[in-house]
Amino acid sequence: MVCVISYALVPAAAEIAFIVTRDSGIKIIRASDSSLLVEFESVIDPALHQRVLNLFRAFLAKRDPRIRNLHPAYASLLIDFYPLQVGHEDLESQALALCEAEKIERDESPRVLIIPVCYDTEFGLDLADVAKHNSLTADEVIRLHTESDYLVYFLGFSPGFAYLGGLPPKLRTPRLTTPRTGVPAGSVGIAGDQTGVYPVDSPGGWRLIGRTPLRMFDPSATPPTRLQAGDQVRFASISRAEFERLAEKDRDFQCRS
Repeated sequence: MVCVISYALVPAAAEIAFIVTRDSGIKIIRASDSSLLVEFESVIDPALHQRVLNLFRAFLAKRDPRIRNLHPAYASLLIDFYPLQVGHEDLESQALALCEAEKIERDESPRVLIIPVCYDTEFGLDLADVAKHNSLTADEVIRLHTESDYLVYFLGFSPGFAYLGGLPPKLRTPRLTTPRTGVPAGSVGIAGDQTGVYPVDSPGGWRLIGRTPLRMFDPSATPPTRLQAGDQVRFASISRAEFERLAEKDRDFQCRS
């Protein structure tokens, strides 16, 4: 197999030095003097994201101490490294080899986690607005939200905040025009075609439809985040009484699977 590599200049306004492109559409970008960005395509797609996870896990398996961190996203992987120990060229070669290798195995058995959610109006401050925007009742919003399977694409925004794909089209709702200055940890929200759970108290502009009693982030735990990229998630509706019971019980990451 012939691998075609071409180099293209990037405007000086960006921190990118240049781009390496391949005939398969993969781009390898020198994002800074200590980072490399591997882009697969500019779309959000589960099959494409699986390629991101394959590369992410292949690099993890290498346990290369010269790599500082790995950041998977919807369709890319950012590689942070120690520039005094390894250079762009070395990691570019590794990335190309791993992308080409047929031995990168696909994980056919992702974790499936069930997140209990109380959709009471006290927690679902925007539940009525989401229903109105989509010409649904509140009960229909809850039913659709709990009937779907979601994929954790990546973590970002705040520690442990998982971006979940797979929201039913009938629930798509724009973010708030003005974000809230404070959103309680555990709040479940919708923004565009995504849904997610706020892991810690923070500002936020997603439409809140409920809250989970589970702790989504614990800096003292290993790992500190309940959800990981590649996990599959389902939401289960619970009563306020069940919410209080689980909130008292959940002292560690014992999410049902």
